Amino acid sequence: MQLHELKRNTRRKKIRVGRGGKRGKTSGRGHKGQKARGTPRPAIRDVIKKIPKRRGYSFKSIKAKSIVINLGLIDKKFNSGEIVSPATLLSKKVLNFKKGSIVNIKILSMGEINKKIIVERCLVSEKAVEKIKKAGGTIKETKKQESKKPIKK
Repeated sequence: MQLHELKRNTRRKKIRVGRGGKRGKTSGRGHKGQKARGTPRPAIRDVIKKIPKRRGYSFKSIKAKSIVINLGLIDKKFNSGEIVSPATLLSKKVLNFKKGSIVNIKILSMGEINKKIIVERCLVSEKAVEKIKKAGGTIKETKKQESKKPIKK
Protein backbone atom coordinates (compact mmCIF):
# COMPACT_ATOMS: atom_id res chain seq x y z
CA MET A 1 0.00 0.00 0.00
CA GLN A 2 1.30 3.39 -0.98
CA LEU A 3 0.62 6.82 0.41
CA HIS A 4 -1.54 7.84 -2.57
CA GLU A 5 -3.75 4.73 -2.11
CA LEU A 6 -4.92 5.66 1.39
CA LYS A 7 -8.57 6.64 1.85
CA ARG A 8 -10.42 8.36 4.66
CA ASN A 9 -12.40 6.19 7.03
CA THR A 10 -15.68 8.14 6.66
CA ARG A 11 -19.10 7.09 5.50
CA ARG A 12 -21.26 9.21 3.27
CA LYS A 13 -24.69 10.02 4.68
CA LYS A 14 -27.72 8.81 2.69
CA ILE A 15 -29.82 11.68 1.43
CA ARG A 16 -33.50 11.49 2.24
CA VAL A 17 -35.25 12.55 -0.92
CA GLY A 18 -38.49 14.49 -1.04
CA ARG A 19 -38.31 16.38 2.24
CA GLY A 20 -37.05 19.73 1.06
CA GLY A 21 -33.57 21.08 1.76
CA LYS A 22 -30.43 19.89 -0.05
CA ARG A 23 -31.97 19.01 -3.42
CA GLY A 24 -34.09 22.09 -3.94
CA LYS A 25 -37.64 22.53 -5.19
CA THR A 26 -38.68 19.01 -6.34
CA SER A 27 -35.97 17.11 -4.42
CA GLY A 28 -35.02 14.95 -7.39
CA ARG A 29 -38.54 13.71 -8.02
CA GLY A 30 -39.37 15.68 -11.16
CA HIS A 31 -42.63 17.61 -11.53
CA LYS A 32 -46.04 16.57 -10.21
CA GLY A 33 -47.55 13.18 -11.02
CA GLN A 34 -47.94 9.95 -9.10
CA LYS A 35 -44.23 9.30 -8.66
CA ALA A 36 -43.63 12.75 -7.20
CA ARG A 37 -46.03 12.07 -4.33
CA GLY A 38 -45.34 10.18 -1.13
CA THR A 39 -46.62 6.73 -2.04
CA PRO A 40 -47.95 5.56 -5.39
CA ARG A 41 -51.70 4.94 -5.13
CA PRO A 42 -53.41 2.10 -7.02
CA ALA A 43 -56.69 2.59 -8.82
CA ILE A 44 -59.73 2.72 -6.54
CA ARG A 45 -61.00 -0.59 -7.95
CA ASP A 46 -57.87 -2.39 -6.76
CA VAL A 47 -58.22 -0.87 -3.29
CA ILE A 48 -61.85 -2.01 -3.04
CA LYS A 49 -60.94 -5.54 -4.16
CA LYS A 50 -58.27 -5.83 -1.45
CA ILE A 51 -60.71 -5.02 1.36
CA PRO A 52 -62.90 -8.06 2.11
CA LYS A 53 -65.77 -6.20 3.77
CA ARG A 54 -66.33 -3.92 0.81
CA ARG A 55 -68.50 -4.50 -2.25
CA GLY A 56 -66.80 -6.25 -5.12
CA TYR A 57 -64.34 -8.32 -3.09
CA SER A 58 -65.62 -11.77 -4.03
CA PHE A 59 -67.70 -12.88 -6.95
CA LYS A 60 -70.76 -14.86 -6.00
CA SER A 61 -71.86 -17.17 -8.76
CA ILE A 62 -75.32 -16.59 -10.20
CA LYS A 63 -75.80 -20.32 -10.63
CA ALA A 64 -77.18 -21.92 -7.47
CA LYS A 65 -75.05 -24.67 -5.97
CA SER A 66 -76.48 -28.16 -5.73
CA ILE A 67 -77.45 -29.76 -2.44
CA VAL A 68 -75.65 -33.08 -2.08
CA ILE A 69 -77.52 -36.19 -0.95
CA ASN A 70 -75.88 -39.61 -0.61
CA LEU A 71 -77.40 -42.93 -1.66
CA GLY A 72 -77.14 -44.27 1.90
CA LEU A 73 -79.59 -41.61 3.13
CA ILE A 74 -82.02 -42.34 0.30
CA ASP A 75 -81.86 -46.05 1.15
CA LYS A 76 -82.86 -45.27 4.75
CA LYS A 77 -85.68 -42.81 3.98
CA PHE A 78 -87.35 -44.35 0.91
CA ASN A 79 -89.11 -47.66 0.31
CA SER A 80 -88.74 -49.83 -2.77
CA GLY A 81 -90.57 -48.46 -5.85
CA GLU A 82 -90.86 -44.86 -4.56
CA ILE A 83 -89.97 -41.80 -6.62
CA VAL A 84 -87.00 -39.69 -5.50
CA SER A 85 -87.50 -36.07 -6.59
CA PRO A 86 -87.05 -32.66 -4.96
CA ALA A 87 -90.72 -32.65 -3.88
CA THR A 88 -90.55 -36.11 -2.25
CA LEU A 89 -87.26 -35.22 -0.55
CA LEU A 90 -88.99 -32.17 0.94
CA SER A 91 -92.01 -34.17 2.07
CA LYS A 92 -89.77 -36.76 3.78
CA LYS A 93 -87.87 -33.86 5.43
CA VAL A 94 -84.53 -34.91 3.95
CA LEU A 95 -83.98 -31.26 2.94
CA ASN A 96 -85.57 -27.87 3.57
CA PHE A 97 -86.71 -24.98 1.41
CA LYS A 98 -84.00 -22.51 0.53
CA LYS A 99 -85.38 -18.99 0.14
CA GLY A 100 -88.81 -20.33 -0.79
CA SER A 101 -87.75 -22.41 -3.79
CA ILE A 102 -86.52 -25.90 -4.50
CA VAL A 103 -82.83 -25.92 -5.38
CA ASN A 104 -80.77 -28.32 -7.50
CA ILE A 105 -80.15 -31.68 -5.91
CA LYS A 106 -77.25 -33.97 -6.73
CA ILE A 107 -77.22 -37.62 -5.70
CA LEU A 108 -73.76 -39.02 -4.93
CA SER A 109 -72.68 -42.64 -4.57
CA MET A 110 -71.70 -42.69 -0.87
CA GLY A 111 -73.32 -45.65 0.84
CA GLU A 112 -75.13 -48.67 -0.54
CA ILE A 113 -78.63 -48.94 -2.01
CA ASN A 114 -80.65 -52.17 -2.14
CA LYS A 115 -84.09 -50.78 -3.06
CA LYS A 116 -85.59 -50.17 -6.48
CA ILE A 117 -86.11 -46.41 -6.67
CA ILE A 118 -87.08 -44.02 -9.46
CA VAL A 119 -85.02 -40.81 -9.64
CA GLU A 120 -86.61 -37.73 -11.24
CA ARG A 121 -85.42 -34.11 -11.71
CA CYS A 122 -82.10 -34.63 -9.87
CA LEU A 123 -78.47 -34.53 -10.91
CA VAL A 124 -76.88 -37.94 -10.45
CA SER A 125 -73.18 -38.86 -10.43
CA GLU A 126 -71.93 -41.63 -12.73
CA LYS A 127 -71.16 -44.06 -9.89
CA ALA A 128 -74.56 -43.40 -8.33
CA VAL A 129 -76.23 -44.22 -11.67
CA GLU A 130 -74.37 -47.54 -11.74
CA LYS A 131 -75.43 -48.40 -8.17
CA ILE A 132 -79.08 -47.44 -8.74
CA LYS A 133 -79.31 -49.50 -11.95
CA LYS A 134 -77.55 -52.44 -10.27
CA ALA A 135 -80.21 -52.39 -7.52
CA GLY A 136 -82.93 -52.41 -10.20
CA GLY A 137 -83.88 -48.73 -10.06
CA THR A 138 -84.41 -46.29 -12.93
CA ILE A 139 -83.48 -42.70 -13.65
CA LYS A 140 -85.94 -40.40 -15.46
CA GLU A 141 -85.82 -36.71 -16.36
CA THR A 142 -82.37 -35.96 -14.98
CA LYS A 143 -81.05 -32.45 -15.27
CA LYS A 144 -77.86 -32.13 -17.23
CA GLN A 145 -74.95 -30.66 -15.34
CA GLU A 146 -72.42 -28.50 -17.15
CA SER A 147 -69.14 -30.35 -17.43
CA LYS A 148 -65.99 -28.60 -16.26
CA LYS A 149 -63.85 -30.39 -18.83
CA PRO A 150 -62.72 -28.32 -21.81
CA ILE A 151 -64.42 -29.08 -25.12
CA LYS A 152 -62.12 -30.74 -27.64
CA LYS A 153 -62.25 -29.45 -31.21
